[in-house]
Amino acid sequence: METILKERSNNSCELCKALDNLQVYGVPPKEGTSAEECAYLCTTCIEQIEDPEKTNENHWRILGDTMWSEFPAVQVLAYRMLNRLKEKGWPMNLLDMLYLDDDTKAWADSLEQTGNALVHKDSNGNVLQDGDTVTLIKDLNVKGAGFTAKRGTAVRNIRLDKDNAEHIEGKVDGQHIVILTKFVKKN
Repeated sequence: METILKERSNNSCELCKALDNLQVYGVPPKEGTSAEECAYLCTTCIEQIEDPEKTNENHWRILGDTMWSEFPAVQVLAYRMLNRLKEKGWPMNLLDMLYLDDDTKAWADSLEQTGNALVHKDSNGNVLQDGDTVTLIKDLNVKGAGFTAKRGTAVRNIRLDKDNAEHIEGKVDGQHIVILTKFVKKN
């Protein structure tokens, strides 16, 4: 398997392109028994993936290039790291561009589901999922953007905040904003 991964990666880290200290990394929760379930990574990437406290934002700026890998294991890792760093701002644009097929997206989100995943509910108690469309149930002043999001506005393709069950993210009038779940209803 290592030979396949070395060839596939041109003997470099599939996330940051480093050339030293490379090894096979099984992407959880998969078993890592085939090359399709693994990535060829440097020890720096592995250390930061496994320990969020050691995450160095600047190390991951190359994800704008490597997230386009044709290999699902690499796409999953890029997606997870961009989500971890999304509060920094720049990863949000990359996440908006990144496309994962349904199986790869389920794999990427699977760690969240196996842990103590938060349940996001709209104003009526309906469970929200990533990608849902919601409607605003009241006018909302958008801080810092200088406009009001009007009641009845549809917000498509929402993203759930993995750290707060009361927050979702979406675009209104071309602006990426955070919305409280109590002010939306699921379509």
